[in-house]
Amino acid sequence: MTIIAELHQDHINLDKLLVLLRSKVEKMKEGEHPNFNLIGDVVSYISGYADGFHHPREDKIYEYFMGRDSKLDTLLSNCEKEHADLRQSSTSLQEAIDGVLHDAVIPMEEFAELLEDFVLRQTNHLNLEEGDIFPKINAVAGAKDWDYLAEQLPKPEDPLFGARLAQEFTDLYKELIIDMNAA
Repeated sequence: MTIIAELHQDHINLDKLLVLLRSKVEKMKEGEHPNFNLIGDVVSYISGYADGFHHPREDKIYEYFMGRDSKLDTLLSNCEKEHADLRQSSTSLQEAIDGVLHDAVIPMEEFAELLEDFVLRQTNHLNLEEGDIFPKINAVAGAKDWDYLAEQLPKPEDPLFGARLAQEFTDLYKELIIDMNAA
């Protein structure tokens, strides 16, 4: 599997989680009380895996391809800034979830807006990379580039979608299976 294919698969997996969060936002807007532990698990996965491994891996790839195309350079620079913004968004949402789990009073509408903003930012980011950045990188990349990057960027083990499920994500995995079977 090529590096871009691996990143694309990560994006597919992240989108599954964003669909799950979108459904939680809709239910909250209908007045249902969400499972904050489950939402916390999703955000924990995104901040741990995506922000901790996936985005830094992309950043190294983007740095490698800088200077090959001016339009691509602009997209890559903006995307690196987005990665930092997404990390901050994940942290803010995780803090709100932790507050709720520790009995802090946060109006449900406010929390739903925070979660909805998080989902929208993440979705827009995935769309930018899939629709604009990856195709432009593929247009300037050659086999030697991918061989070099494959040596430099080993693939980290995904704690939710990888071969070994991390204990902390067992409930989230079960929820995803239920959600996929319902669809």
